[in-house]
Amino acid sequence: MIPRQWHFVLLVSVAIAIGYFDRLTLPVAIASIQHNIPLSEEQYSWLQAAFLVSYAGLYAIGGRLLDFLGTRRGFLLIMLWWSLACALHSLATGFTLLLIARFLLGAGEGGAFPAATRVVAEWIEPQERSTAMGVINAGTAIGSLLAPSIIGVILLRSGWRAVFLAAGSAGLCWALWWAVSYRANETAGTAEIAKGARPVRWIEVIRLHHVQAFVFAKFMSDSAWYFLLFWLPKYLYDARGFDIRQVGYYAWIPYAASGGGSFLGGWFSSELLHRGLSLDAARKIALGCCAAAMPAVMLVSIVPVSLALVLFSIAFFAQQGWSGLVMTFPADVFPLNAVGTVAGLIGFGGAIGGAIFGAIAGFLLDHGVHYGALFVATGSFHLIGFAVILLRGGKLKPFATVSPMERAQ
Repeated sequence: MIPRQWHFVLLVSVAIAIGYFDRLTLPVAIASIQHNIPLSEEQYSWLQAAFLVSYAGLYAIGGRLLDFLGTRRGFLLIMLWWSLACALHSLATGFTLLLIARFLLGAGEGGAFPAATRVVAEWIEPQERSTAMGVINAGTAIGSLLAPSIIGVILLRSGWRAVFLAAGSAGLCWALWWAVSYRANETAGTAEIAKGARPVRWIEVIRLHHVQAFVFAKFMSDSAWYFLLFWLPKYLYDARGFDIRQVGYYAWIPYAASGGGSFLGGWFSSELLHRGLSLDAARKIALGCCAAAMPAVMLVSIVPVSLALVLFSIAFFAQQGWSGLVMTFPADVFPLNAVGTVAGLIGFGGAIGGAIFGAIAGFLLDHGVHYGALFVATGSFHLIGFAVILLRGGKLKPFATVSPMERAQ
């Protein structure tokens, strides 16, 4: 029998899996869509930018909204919105409606990780939070792993419009499951009140140096991640000559590796805590290991395709270990009434980075720049983000133990 708190972690993992499946519908189905709706490289990049811009905005606002509405009602609203937006893609007859649907999908999915972080803060003890967030973040891999093969089958049998209808229906089924089963942990909120936790103002959070460091680190790392996530299928189509069947057969491999990274990154950091290391050391050692593996992707364009998939897998593994640890930071440091806000700000930084770099990548590819140069850039971004965490992030410890003088620094 799964303990109640881990049942809720599993429930959120399924939601994250559905979210990543939904956002990969367009990249995997793009070759089929282009038979009906011609799209240039730059237009394709704008579709991804539309998703990420609204995702960024609602990440920040959605985190604050979740702190106001609570986890149960907030996550239910978020899932209903993005599932209907995903289904809307099926009605597109041109670039404009695809752009609108993509924008609406991003707006819905923007609240998913702030909600997930709140579930961890409500139900999971501090020593196990990075493991829990790793399990939740593994949902990104499950959704990404299933997407190429399932979407490929639907494409071959029913066409690309059915892909979006099926994905939207899965989200609506999850929303019913959530509404019936999830209950907030009232004990967590009561404990906060008993400790005298005061509301944390938005401007106060933004001024904190360690928050700024993590927002910037997420900006850099997600610039790499969303490029790899959204452009991997298209790279295999365009640069390696894959067809729909081949993408379905092979594109799942890096996404499977990302699931291992999600879980093992969180487990490794939790294990360091259990061995007596401080929160600061346990998180930063694990983050450093993940960042150090990312340059593997720089070699993708100059090796055979089989080895390229191995290098993609190393990068996906490291990135998702990194991502789970970064999104554990709000639950590690802040009281429950600020967790959604802080998670939203960090996610906002990441999505904006992904939108900007994705638009730049589309422009450069349309104007003669090859994928190899972009892979070299993405391989360096995590190292830059980690350097800023070390230099600017300060020592990680719970917000309640930080003195007013330290907060002002």
